[in-house]
Amino acid sequence: MALPDERATEALAARLAGLAGTGDVIALEGPLGSGKTTFARAFIRARFPGVAEVPSPTFTLVEVYGDAGPAVWHFDLFRLDSPDEAWELGIEEAFAEGISLIEWPDRLGRLLPRERLVLTLAFGAAPSARMAALAGAPSWARRLSGIAHG
Repeated sequence: MALPDERATEALAARLAGLAGTGDVIALEGPLGSGKTTFARAFIRARFPGVAEVPSPTFTLVEVYGDAGPAVWHFDLFRLDSPDEAWELGIEEAFAEGISLIEWPDRLGRLLPRERLVLTLAFGAAPSARMAALAGAPSWARRLSGIAHG
């Protein structure tokens, strides 16, 4: 689907935030600068409107948000050297009790759950435009019907 500007990316994130629940894993794929962190920030703000700041977990590798309902775990695994390092980040707890947003999910290798939604972002024709593709496990199929029409 075409996302003509950053607001469209944020609107998609807000729609998906309303569909996600405990145990959901959303794998965010795409090159550097394609909007993965923009998407994650908008998703978190949609789930928790009172959150004042949503820093990128580029250096911390994970940030956790929420005190009511399932927490949102935002992982940026770009700097992960080995999938096994994810255990130290609490990934097992995130998968079991929270909603996981994972930038650079390929870094998890065999640890990445099969049951996930994959959002692939790519650059569009204009500087702030993006293209988005959603591919989900069967549990996502019903939830995603009509998502492109928002």
